[in-house]
Amino acid sequence: MLASTFPSQGSENLKILQLLPALGDGGVERSTVEMAQYLSARGIPNLVASRGGALVSAVEAVGSRHVSIPVGSKSPFTIIRAARSVARLIDAEGINVVHARSRAPAWVGLLACKLAKRQARFITTFHGVYSHGNVLKRLYNSAMLRTPVVIANSQFIRRHIVDVYGYPEERIVVAPRGIDPTLFEPATISDATRSAVRAELGVIEGVPLAVMVSRITNWKGHSVFVDAMARCSRNDLHAAFVGEGNPDEIARVKQQIERLGLSDRIFFAGSRRDVPAILAAADLAVSASIRPEAFGRAAIEAQAMETPVIATNHGGSRETVLPGETGWLVPPGDVAALAAALEEAFADPGRLAVMGTHGREHVLATFTTQQMLEREFSAYEKRMAAP
Repeated sequence: MLASTFPSQGSENLKILQLLPALGDGGVERSTVEMAQYLSARGIPNLVASRGGALVSAVEAVGSRHVSIPVGSKSPFTIIRAARSVARLIDAEGINVVHARSRAPAWVGLLACKLAKRQARFITTFHGVYSHGNVLKRLYNSAMLRTPVVIANSQFIRRHIVDVYGYPEERIVVAPRGIDPTLFEPATISDATRSAVRAELGVIEGVPLAVMVSRITNWKGHSVFVDAMARCSRNDLHAAFVGEGNPDEIARVKQQIERLGLSDRIFFAGSRRDVPAILAAADLAVSASIRPEAFGRAAIEAQAMETPVIATNHGGSRETVLPGETGWLVPPGDVAALAAALEEAFADPGRLAVMGTHGREHVLATFTTQQMLEREFSAYEKRMAAP
């Protein structure tokens, strides 16, 4: 068992506390649940503290325990109160490692470790690029770095931490996000299911379908994709936007679609629980973010389902998409380049199929949940061994 490598205190005494603002349905939240399950499966007691949310039941279902503490507030007074609550939790439960997954929880965890009577190690995960344009923002971000070990969710984020903050590279453990191969398994999606999903998205068999699975915000590039579809010579190309989003942005994109005469070719699917089936039913996935993705889970989910990807050439996408092998990388915000990639992708269905096979092989070799969790766990080991 991996936990047996912890020094002196022994795995039988090990307890992990994860801190995050809330347990909604996002990448950070899913990673928290996955780690809770990983620890519980190894007999390691673990807790999660947040203000609650839809995934509380998932945390408890995998054998962890949720404690409702408002660790995500930016108010200094609330941070202090939350830190006192977490410190009491550390002492009462015998917590060894406090793992903060964003900035406000990092301040809570850092202060709680100082207030607690027993010694607990503090560690953080950088899940994204935080705004750092002035002294106050950099001070606020600094809680993430006040530990001998930091976890980064991609090589891009590790480089960012080193370049922006001067944090020692050797003290950063990279744990790229991953997928569960049993959940994202093309063989489990029947032809009937694929056809039914396409029908729900307003697309019949034989019609090319591209999907964007992401929250609809002004930086995810939905409007760029819409412009690229309007420019693309494939008038039979259909698309589906899967995910909730900012109501104002959704309204703006819908107006753009109507103005360009694409209302009968772009479908808003909203939030869906059957993402693997949607990806399996699609011919192509698109990630058009105009700002760098810290990692970009959507790209590996698509490739795991043997669906090639067009992504923008920055951030984590450079690590997850292999140009010419599993998909395409295009300059961010470049409508013409995205339109050209769409035309190239659908010009050769045979090539798309080969890319899909290579994509799944690539993900299984590099980006599984098990690999992610083992790397994160190695960071716990490294933190326990540090002064």
